[in-house]
This record gives sequence, structure tokens and C-alpha cells, in this order.
Amino acid sequence: MNIQSTKIELVKMVLETDNPSILASIKSLFKKSSTVDFWETLSQEQKDAILNGVSDIEDGKVVNYDNFMKKHR
Repeated sequence: MNIQSTKIELVKMVLETDNPSILASIKSLFKKSSTVDFWETLSQEQKDAILNGVSDIEDGKVVNYDNFMKKHR
């Protein structure tokens, strides 16, 4: 069975049901899948880099943007 026929079959089932709990369950599944926390999509290396950056900011290891740009123009 291909994806298109699966979709059509699901739509038919949704249209034919009058069971509110089934519809609520389906709605809940879609909400959960669309609200994935971006953090969970990152690799461990990306997470570590972000956390290191946050740590640097908290430790005051920052550079003024304008001064940085003057040096590197």
C-alpha cells in the first residue's frame, strides 16, 4: 500500500466515524507531531556547542560586536 492510498483510507475512516474520542485521539497525535521541540532534533555535538556558548556568555567571555567588526573589516 502506498502513502496516497493510506491517506485516502484514513480520510474515509475519519469521515465515517462519529466517535469523539477517536477524533480527539487523532487530533492529539497530529498536535504532538507538529510541536516537536527543536532541541530534540539537534545532534549531541550541536547541543554541546550551544551549551558551551551559553556558558561563555554567563562567564563574561563576550566580544562587543562593533569592536569585532572594526578589527575585521
